[in-house]
Formats: sequence, C-alpha cells, structure tokens
Amino acid sequence: MLRFKATYVIHAAGWLLFLIFPLLFLNDGLKGNSTWVLFASSYYWLFCLTYMVMFYFNLGYLIPKLLLRKKYVIYSLIIIFLLGCVYFLQPFDKLLAHNPRVQAQLAAQQAATAHQHYLDSVKESHRYFGPLPHQDLRMQDPTVKPATGISPLLAHSRNIDTISLVIFALMMALSIAIGTVQQWQSTEQRVVKAEAEKANAELSFLKAQINPHFLFNTLNNIYTLSISDSEHTSDSIMKLSNIMRYVTDEVSEDFVLLQDEINCVNDYIYLQRLRLGKKTKVSFKITGTITTQRIAPLILIPFVENMFKYGISKQEESALNIELVAEAQTITFYCSNRVFNNQSKNPERAGVGIANTKQRLQYIYPKKHLLNIEEKNNIFKVKLTLHT
Repeated sequence: MLRFKATYVIHAAGWLLFLIFPLLFLNDGLKGNSTWVLFASSYYWLFCLTYMVMFYFNLGYLIPKLLLRKKYVIYSLIIIFLLGCVYFLQPFDKLLAHNPRVQAQLAAQQAATAHQHYLDSVKESHRYFGPLPHQDLRMQDPTVKPATGISPLLAHSRNIDTISLVIFALMMALSIAIGTVQQWQSTEQRVVKAEAEKANAELSFLKAQINPHFLFNTLNNIYTLSISDSEHTSDSIMKLSNIMRYVTDEVSEDFVLLQDEINCVNDYIYLQRLRLGKKTKVSFKITGTITTQRIAPLILIPFVENMFKYGISKQEESALNIELVAEAQTITFYCSNRVFNNQSKNPERAGVGIANTKQRLQYIYPKKHLLNIEEKNNIFKVKLTLHT
C-alpha cells in the first residue's frame, strides 16, 4: 500500500514539474499576466497533453501488451506512428509561435527591421538624388513587410520540430524504464509470495505430521497404564486432555507463550513417569524468569519424546536431564540422556519428530536459532538456542 501511494506521489510530482517547465522558460519566470495567458492557451495544453497521453499509452498498454510479450515489430511500428504524429503536430513549435513573449519579440524585431530598411532607403535616395533606374519605390515603403522580417519564425516552422521529437524520445525511454522496473518488482513480489505460501504449506504439513506422532505415543502410554489397572489412569487422561487442548487450540498459532509450552512438557513428563521404573530418574530444571516470552508451539516436545524413546532401560539405571534457561531475548534448551536399545549411533537418527522440528526451525527462526545435536560415548545431547 505504501509503495502504491509513493508511485502516485512520484508521478504527480514529475508531471507538475513538466507542466511548470514551459511557464518557466517561455515567460519571465512565473511573473506577470503572460503566465496566465500561456496557461490558458490551447497550444500549451496541446503540448502537455500530447506527451502525457503518449507516456501513459506506452506505459499502460504498449509495454505490457507488446514489448514485454516480445512483439517487437508491432511495438516498433506503433512507436514510429506516434513519432509521425509528433512530427506533424509540432507541439513545441506551435507553443513557441503562439507564446505572447515570443510574439512580442518578433513584432519588435520586425519593426526594427522595417525601420532599418526605411533608413537605408532614405540614405540611398539622398545619395543619388532620387531613385536608381532599377529601384522600385514600393520596396522603400516602411509599411510593407519585408521578406526577411519574419524569417526566423518562418524558418523555424518550415524545419523539423527537433525539440518535440527529443521530448518524445525522452518520454518513451522514461516510460520503458518505469515499465521494466514495475514488471521486475511485480515478478519479485510474486516469487516472494509463492515462496511464503510454499513455506506455510510445508510448515502446516510438518505440524500435521508432528501432532499425530506426538498423540500416538501419548495414547500408547495411557493404554499401558489402563491394562495394568493403574490408579493414575484418570489423572493421565486429564493430562492428555490438557495436552490435546494445547495441541488443537495453540498449535495453529505461529507463536505461543513460553509458559504454555512448559506446561505441555510437564504434562508429558508426568504421563511418562507413570510407566517408568525406579531405575529411571527424570530432571526438569527451569532457570531464569518466565514472563511474556513467546515460542513456536511443540518445538521442544520432540526432543523430550526422543529422550524417553531411546534413553530408558529396564535393566540399567538411566537419567534424563532437561534444563530450560529463560532470558529476555533468548531461550536456551538443554537435554541429555544415555542411549540404550542398541540404536544406531547417529545424531540424525531421531526420527520424524526431530527431523521435522529442524525444518520448522529453519522456517520460523531463520538465522535466529542454533541447534547442536551430538552423540558421544553413548550420551545423546541437544542444545537449542532461540533468539526471540
């Protein structure tokens, strides 16, 4: 919208300067009544409107319909036709010839020339005491306009109106430049819009993958509790209800409150703890001040899921360590666990959850996040830093 308004302002300012141009150079600035006489002249508006109409005809029709579609022959023929119109209209010469200031100068020049001829004739008559035999007395009449008296104007009108043709060429070149720039900007905007729509579509697809994956794992945990007649089944269902409300209501947003994401992680950890034995210890530590920081929804859950999937053993003791540091402009998430279940020792093996999270981070936090995943000595570590 701002660019659209700026275009109108630029066009208006440019044409205002063009309209003032003849008033400045054909009159004594903007002084006197001659300015208003010229402003009311039909030849003034012929001069101005000729170029304005041709400019916008070229910019609005010829360039998009012919030039940009590579119809160069037709476009060239029309430009030549317009050039011929300017050649025959001679808008600048007509404006100059009917300008009051120019007319006054020509009248003064004609009077001076006639007077000079009269003086010359008087000198000749005194010198020869009468007219020469071959001399016509009618040529000495000062009331008769000599042929050379209007020669500047006649010579100018008989010649090609070069200035009009030069202005026409400048207008056509300027309109082509503006049309090309507008076409380039329009193409760039379409490309940016297409990329944004593609990113949104891919991001929605990633969210659609994460949600069923996350809920599927949680329902499996509750199923395990139900078949063992655990007294925590009802609480688990309530926690799952909280998680589902968060997933369905908040996940459609690009960003949610950090506290809402933490609550979802706490509920998920609660559900997981119900099925764990005493050999597994889970630590979730939060440092810093939680205020109004915002974060992309379900951006931390895949890392927590991965810990419970690969970091638990029924035979050996295991520890899952999670830490979140909240600062005014930065959120840092740490997690580490020992790898069991004979999984491949590849930091990129974490499956759909983390793979999709990495892609979401590229879309939502471009150049504003740092994700470091490593697996060394059977210890899997994740450090995610988000700049909000």
